[in-house]
Amino acid sequence: MAAAAGRKVAVAAVQFACTDVEAENVATAERLIREAHKKGAKIVLVQELFEGHYFCQAQRMDFFRRAKPYKGNTTIIRMQQLAKELEVVIPVSFFEEANNAHYNSVAIIDADGTDLGLYRKSHIPDGPGYQEKFYFNPGDTGFKAFKTKYATIGVGICWDQWFPECARAMALQGAEILFYPTAIGSEPQDGNLDSREHWKRVMQGHAGANLVPLVASNRIGRETVETEHGKSTITFYGNSFIAGPTGEIVKLANDKDEEVLVAEFDLDEIKSTRHGWGIFRDRRPELYKVLLTLDGEK
Repeated sequence: MAAAAGRKVAVAAVQFACTDVEAENVATAERLIREAHKKGAKIVLVQELFEGHYFCQAQRMDFFRRAKPYKGNTTIIRMQQLAKELEVVIPVSFFEEANNAHYNSVAIIDADGTDLGLYRKSHIPDGPGYQEKFYFNPGDTGFKAFKTKYATIGVGICWDQWFPECARAMALQGAEILFYPTAIGSEPQDGNLDSREHWKRVMQGHAGANLVPLVASNRIGRETVETEHGKSTITFYGNSFIAGPTGEIVKLANDKDEEVLVAEFDLDEIKSTRHGWGIFRDRRPELYKVLLTLDGEK
């Protein structure tokens, strides 16, 4: 008897340079999602906070006006309509206002346009050029896995990607593919610091450690923001990529060009490999209490 055909799913990462005009960026995102769909993609990832420039280079109160409520959000509604038309899944990154709180959030839109729910970024950076703690409360949703038409997916946001606990938590909840929308580039305080290879290797490790494919989308371009201390500039290094379940990079963008990356995976085959490898069977969570401490003391 012939073996049943595997459950094959094509995923995509897009990358582009943002202007600071929301309508232009949303139109670019839609154009690239349509291109990814034409290439066969069923789940398409757009970069973090794609509606405008990465404003967290500055601590400016007027930038809070960029935040929007989750419900009735015009960009999310537009992506819902697009997802339904193309029958694709779209995680939508946005700056969320929730009463007096603000979050760096992503709404997961299923292939019929249904909003499956919200994830709020858990790990919030605070360094030169990436002053997100000024704008974003720490996420309160916890890590999640979302059951979409094509796969159960986990979505972390940018700084989350440096924490293996985030990836493992999503995988333990059944995530078959991990997605990370991102905004990362040069360091304004040190022009010689280039994190791109480190950035990729960390996420490749998440893919390999959990035996799941992983998709990362980053922006490109040079963005200058007027800060309280003068101008600050970041050159975003792109390098969006798709990794396979052993951490191998199967598709990679460069650091300058608008790109649409697409790769297909047999999720049933990967599932069999993951179960046979024993990485979840052989876990020892009773020994991991040390993870709840800062100094390693029990």
